[in-house]
Amino acid sequence: MDNFVAIDVETANNHPESICAIGAVKVVSGTIADRFYELVKPEPEYYFRHFTENIHGISRQMTEDSPTFDVVWHRLSPMIGKLPLVAHNKAFDEKCIRAAHRVYRMDYPDYPFLCTLMTARRTIPRTLCPSFSLPCLCDFLGIPFYNHHNALADAEACAKIAMALIK
Repeated sequence: MDNFVAIDVETANNHPESICAIGAVKVVSGTIADRFYELVKPEPEYYFRHFTENIHGISRQMTEDSPTFDVVWHRLSPMIGKLPLVAHNKAFDEKCIRAAHRVYRMDYPDYPFLCTLMTARRTIPRTLCPSFSLPCLCDFLGIPFYNHHNALADAEACAKIAMALIK
């Protein structure tokens, strides 16, 4: 696949609309053309679970002065345009993005949304790759990967996986 936007979100807790970070990587003609990352202030004043904070390192204090999802999405949507979205475990990311759109009473454009996790499960034998997590899949494909659970790093890893697997 040559043209798409890989996207990743992190949440403050187990509520899908509690997005606290968004990362996106735009691929044009098979090359990374743009990157986007912003912390997001979850509303209405969501609590940050200790569990999720330990995973991604984002705290309430870090997002206190950040823009809310509606503002961040308004900044990100021109980069997406009409391109399809790709996520590693799209079930999670798409659910969160749709939920945040509902909270802010925003129309959700029905983006084509592809999943590198599902593609990997269909195309790579489990005997060759014991786990399809981002770090393991990147290691298997020879893709350098750092800073797992940083939304931008995860989106970039997803973009590189999509370029390798989705035809």
